Amino acid sequence: MPYREKKVEKLYYQIGEVSVMFSEPVSTIRFWEKEFDILRPKKNNKGNRLFKEEDIKNLRLIHHLLRDRGMTIEGAKKYMKNNREETDYRLEIADKLRSIRAMLIEIRDEIG
Repeated sequence: MPYREKKVEKLYYQIGEVSVMFSEPVSTIRFWEKEFDILRPKKNNKGNRLFKEEDIKNLRLIHHLLRDRGMTIEGAKKYMKNNREETDYRLEIADKLRSIRAMLIEIRDEIG
């Protein structure tokens, strides 16, 4: 298997980059910021939002609950309040399985 260098992680992501990551409009990211108190991006002097890796992780969780699991905003808030650790764990497992699947598909394509 060829050597793969780990991607360089950025310290801050702009809202446009975050929007592309989650395939969501910028307005949706701003709305989620207002609705979920766990999202607190830093703002620079111009007022531009700068999301840290922790914010990205929280957005991934919110996106999973709202889009993948089909919960409402209120349902997601309640679920996160009561089952945060379990939800984090399940999301982590799902992410690992997706990366393993992508790796297996890539290996299959290289062989075939």
